[in-house]
Amino acid sequence: MIDIDNKVLSRELFTKKFVCELSSCKGACCVEGDSGAPLEKGEPEILETELPNILPYLNEAGIKAIKEQGPYVTDKLDGELVTPLVNNKECAYTIFDDDGTAKCGIEKAYRDGKTTFHKPISCHLYPIRVTKFQKFEAVNYNHWDICSPARTCGANLNVKVFRFLKEPIIRKYGKEFYEKMEIIDKEFFVDQI
Repeated sequence: MIDIDNKVLSRELFTKKFVCELSSCKGACCVEGDSGAPLEKGEPEILETELPNILPYLNEAGIKAIKEQGPYVTDKLDGELVTPLVNNKECAYTIFDDDGTAKCGIEKAYRDGKTTFHKPISCHLYPIRVTKFQKFEAVNYNHWDICSPARTCGANLNVKVFRFLKEPIIRKYGKEFYEKMEIIDKEFFVDQI
């Protein structure tokens, strides 16, 4: 484990390879799982405020789920706030391309300049999962079978997990934090696969 600014990072962030391959997985991470996307402090309020800007990007099923459940819900297993689901499947903010690929309606609104909220940081950081403890945060690589194409693509392109996630890591922890990751990678992991 690597410690940067009270964040304990898994070595796998520096040794595993990963690049999302949407043409293969079809965005399964937006559909699979047992709850919605975890929301960080402040994100539920952002969703409430930005909802009028996001709703036009969502499909009918997602809009209905949000109207019935609200823009976020409390997860029954761990009590954290998460995005609502449509019929216990996809996130209510999921939209589908013509080929059935799941994408984020929030992100689509963001890219079109309709909202300043990119998407929940837990989604943006995936396959990194952050667990908060009293004195530190654990920053781990989450190995999920549905991401097998991303591991293959990452290996073919030789892209480490943390490099693939540069933008969301900087969004979450700042540029200086990411630069420290770069230094650690060069000093300790440059030859590791």
